[in-house]
Amino acid sequence: MKSAASRSRAPGHGSHHASLSNFAAFCYGFAVKSLLLFAVAAVVSPALQAQTSPSQDSAARIARQIVKVHTETTSASAKAPFHPTWDSLAQYRTPDWFRDAKFGIFIHWGVYSVPAFANEWYSRNMYVPGNKAFEHQIAAYGPQTAFGYKDFIPMFRAEHFDPAAWVDLFARAGARYVVPVAEHCDGFAMYASDMTPWNAAAMGPHRDVVGELAAAARARGLRFGVSSHTAEHWWWYGVGRTFASDVRDETPLTSQLYGPAAPMNLPGLDGKVDDTNEPDPAHLERWQPPDQAWLDNWLARSTELVDKYHPDFFYFDWWIGQPAYKPALQQFAAYYYDRSAERNQQPVLTYKEESMPANAATLDIERGKLDTLRLLPWQTDTSISIHSWGYVEHDEYRTAKSLIHQLLDTVSKNGNLLLNVGPKSDGTIPDEARAVLLQMGEWLRLNGEGVFDSRPFAVFGEGPTKAPKNSTEKNSDIQAYTPEDIRFTTSRDGRNLYAAVLGWPASGSLIIHTLFRANPYLPAPVCAVKLLGPSSAIPFNQLPDGLHLTLGATHPPGDIAYVFRIVTHCSASARP
Repeated sequence: MKSAASRSRAPGHGSHHASLSNFAAFCYGFAVKSLLLFAVAAVVSPALQAQTSPSQDSAARIARQIVKVHTETTSASAKAPFHPTWDSLAQYRTPDWFRDAKFGIFIHWGVYSVPAFANEWYSRNMYVPGNKAFEHQIAAYGPQTAFGYKDFIPMFRAEHFDPAAWVDLFARAGARYVVPVAEHCDGFAMYASDMTPWNAAAMGPHRDVVGELAAAARARGLRFGVSSHTAEHWWWYGVGRTFASDVRDETPLTSQLYGPAAPMNLPGLDGKVDDTNEPDPAHLERWQPPDQAWLDNWLARSTELVDKYHPDFFYFDWWIGQPAYKPALQQFAAYYYDRSAERNQQPVLTYKEESMPANAATLDIERGKLDTLRLLPWQTDTSISIHSWGYVEHDEYRTAKSLIHQLLDTVSKNGNLLLNVGPKSDGTIPDEARAVLLQMGEWLRLNGEGVFDSRPFAVFGEGPTKAPKNSTEKNSDIQAYTPEDIRFTTSRDGRNLYAAVLGWPASGSLIIHTLFRANPYLPAPVCAVKLLGPSSAIPFNQLPDGLHLTLGATHPPGDIAYVFRIVTHCSASARP
């Protein structure tokens, strides 16, 4: 997630806003809700106070955590394999478990699923005058002085949250790793944090959501990860300080949720800060950098997740690329890698854009793709829901076909797909998302041999559909493919080549031009071809212009993609 402004304007990542059809409908909706909210208002604040744990000595705990992190990663420590420098972190290698897994599930679930309006940036946008979330907040809940984001927390009850059922669904979809958002930019931790009283174990659901999901995923044999979007919290609620709101009128307790609420922009030549316009999200050096107190807070909260949940996978959002984060980011990476080594874990840490050197962690591209094969492993993350990562009403959803095609394109280029699901506030997963996941799982059960545990071929694919020129930019990942588009992978031992055809040829025949007779990347001539699934061998002829397959008029079940196992290592008797 890059830009608050872009998310409120552009189609794609979190930009869809529910609209009031007309003024009469608006007034009716307000009238219907007003009586309910009048009654609720009398109990929300006491309910919140009742759910709030005693004030923690957060500053002291953060300080102790920082001392521990610095002590354990110091270059004087001979037992620590990694130290907080890019040269030391360059020893890192993306582990094979991640390269084998190919497919994971991302989970955006938090307090923002209660209003379920527009997108998961509601917590910020409800304090931005002129934003539709701001207008919706006043219409539905009243002014921000009377009902702030904190007041949604008692309404976040998660009464139907069943981590084992969630993980069962994800496993049936074919996912090999599960990554819940441990803390979004809103400042509410979805785990039992010692660094902030604003957490799901102390308030709202009164459950350690991250801990329960970790246990359920590992019990099912899946790898477990977490994501942190806390870096952006430095400026997240800043606009809320510019008008009468509970952000501006903070208390010692609410300051731990809404603070620092710093401005985004650097001071102008006159020394004043103008936050009317958001700085360029492609140039984070032009944003107001966080101070040391906040950097310590960020590092303490991030390493707390390492200590409590020992994640196999750790995802950071984009704002860690702000230059001021570099020393803390190096400290975190060294601590995470060192702690993982102590436990004989093989960790994966992702970064976006140019936040880290390519050899120090694993590249992640949000809602984008690559137009060619990358030698180093990488990942793209996208969502089943099109307009928001968290659950919102009236969202639209991707199809299983489009997501399988994206998975095949990504894997052929040495990448993984992390697919997001946004549950409802009560803990149920939307029916539309569930149906897509089950369809993906059904397809992968038949064709997963060409996906899981695979490695890229020398050529990623062929066909008329090309990735956009700026394919790594957000909202460039959804493409329509044709039966002439083919993506390749190989088995880990290199003995089998797989060709995934992204549609069934109407002619009943197919030419794979890449696999022509004299192809220097093939160790030997093709000696067998089989369509994965309950199918017999496919007649073929390897000619100078390509590998010709005779498919026949019978269309196999389904209409997603068709994977052919192509063998060049056959016994002499099996060769044609």
